[in-house]
Amino acid sequence: MSDENNNKASSVPQLSVIMPVYNGHDFILQSLPPLIEMMKRGEILEVIVVDDTSTDDTPELARKMGASVIPSGGRLGPGAARNKAANEAKGDILWFIDADVIVHHDAAMYLHEGFAENSVVAVFGSYDDKPPAQNFLSQYKNLVHHFYHHRGRKEASTFWSGCGAVRKEAFLEIGGFDVVKYTRPSIEDIELGYRLRGAGGKILLIPELRSTHLKEWRFINLVHTEIFCRAIPWSRLMIEQTGVVDDLNVSRVERLRAVIAVLFFITVLAVLPGLIPWWSAVLAFVFTGFINHELFSLFYRRKGLLFALAGLAYHQFYYLYSSLAFAYAMLEARLKH
Repeated sequence: MSDENNNKASSVPQLSVIMPVYNGHDFILQSLPPLIEMMKRGEILEVIVVDDTSTDDTPELARKMGASVIPSGGRLGPGAARNKAANEAKGDILWFIDADVIVHHDAAMYLHEGFAENSVVAVFGSYDDKPPAQNFLSQYKNLVHHFYHHRGRKEASTFWSGCGAVRKEAFLEIGGFDVVKYTRPSIEDIELGYRLRGAGGKILLIPELRSTHLKEWRFINLVHTEIFCRAIPWSRLMIEQTGVVDDLNVSRVERLRAVIAVLFFITVLAVLPGLIPWWSAVLAFVFTGFINHELFSLFYRRKGLLFALAGLAYHQFYYLYSSLAFAYAMLEARLKH
């Protein structure tokens, strides 16, 4: 009986956690403990922190907390840091977790369930709906991420490295994250997902695989990140390689909502000089609420009516600048040809 149990245990893929970090003292104080506990329980094999040449005591603290620490050898960025650790990891599964992400206690269980099928090469989860940062944009961004990942297709078209795992063999076969094209944090995880699927692998989105995001978003940082690190490079990737996918925040329904958001802003611009009556803008906003009623309901349940109204209004702004970013990428592609 013991031999049978040993054989069964040896057939379960081993998880190696890889966490890139730069000056993350305050983050790892919160994000490492649940991972170390999982390691002590035997749910994961190792926790590797890749120190990207921190100037604070991050590497020493990580070692004291029980993680293995690998120096990056220079300011490489998270993608290159993950690649470096992947070559040294002992596990069959590389579980990438950002330093500002606290995984829930049952996360490893959901990963093991996801990888039970041999055709699955990657699994990723979602943020929960209770971020600790209480300012409006942090709450908004976290809830939107939660919303999309809880309504995305189970068999996903992309990948997310904030809390996502990949079979080591498949990861190394396709060359890991593309850190030549993406020299700073951007859509290297999305592009990795496209290559994994292109090689014939299946990627699963498991919303129950949850984590808490510690990041505090501010307006300039959020808009800059979403336009220049997400929307424009993702638009370029879709235009050049894959076409627009029907999933997550670029699905057909989302594209329709983006068109409606643009029309809403056109209506507002027409109201301001008195070209059309003021109630036209009110009706347009009510219609955006109707077409976005599921997201509005989530905002309302979690944060109340005022937040829901503000969140709905800001989300139309998000659609606007995302649409403009896609239009820019389209124009750029046409001019190249």
